[in-house]
Amino acid sequence: MYRLYELRLRQGLAASKSDLPRHIAVLCDGNRRWARSAGYDDVSYGYRMGAAKIAEMLRWCHEAGIELATVYLLSTENLQRDPDELAALIEIITDVVEEICAPANHWSVRTVGDLGLIGEEPARRLRGAVESTPEVASFHVNVAVGYGGRREIVDAVRALLSKELANGATAEELVDAVTVEGISENLYTSGQPDPDLVIRTSGEQRLSGFLLWQSAYSEMWFTEAHWPAFRHVDFLRALRDYSARHRRYGR
Repeated sequence: MYRLYELRLRQGLAASKSDLPRHIAVLCDGNRRWARSAGYDDVSYGYRMGAAKIAEMLRWCHEAGIELATVYLLSTENLQRDPDELAALIEIITDVVEEICAPANHWSVRTVGDLGLIGEEPARRLRGAVESTPEVASFHVNVAVGYGGRREIVDAVRALLSKELANGATAEELVDAVTVEGISENLYTSGQPDPDLVIRTSGEQRLSGFLLWQSAYSEMWFTEAHWPAFRHVDFLRALRDYSARHRRYGR
C-alpha cells in the first residue's frame, strides 16, 4: 500500500505540472523523542538516525528538481544542552556535513550561522568540507549550524552599518541605510531566494527562530512524524500540498 500511495503521489505531481518550490527549508525536529519512544536511553542514537535521514532527504530534493534546501541542524538554543549530549551532537553534525559535501554528490554547500560557537576543531572541519564543494551546481544546500534567527538579523544590521560607517556615512545616512533591501543583502543567506516551503517534523507548529526574516511569506507544512521516521511519502505529500496552495505573499 505504501508503494502504491507513493506512486500515486509521484504521478499526481507529474500530471499537475505545478511549480515546485525552488527553496525548501527543513526543521529536522524530534530526534530525541524518536529515540526515547523507540526505547533507547542514549538519545545520541536518535541524532545518528536523524543524520542518516538528512542525506536521504537531500537526495529526494535533488531528484525532484528542487534548487536549494536549507536544513536546521543546530540552533543557538541547542548549545545550552548537557555538555556530553552537545559534544555528541556536534560530532554527528560534523560527520553528516562532510558526507553531504562528498565530491560524488556534486552539491554546492554553504553554512549559515556562527561556527565560532561550536568549537575550533568542528568549525575547522565544517569550513574545510564546505570549501571543497563547487560554487556552481544544479543543487545547493545550506546547513544551519550555530544558527539563531534573531542573531542573524542583528548580525545583518551590524554588517550593514559597519559598511556604511567604513564609507564615511553620517548619522542621518546610517538611518536611511537601514532598509528591507539593505538588511536582506547582509543576511547569512544573501543572494539566495527565500524559502518557498518550510517543513517541520515532530508535530511542533512554530518556527523556533528558523529563517525568521526569510520565511515571512513561506508556506508552512507540519507533520507528526519525528525526523528519523520522516518518509519519502511524507516529503511527496508536502510537495503535493504546496502545489495545491495559492501563494498570496501577504496581499
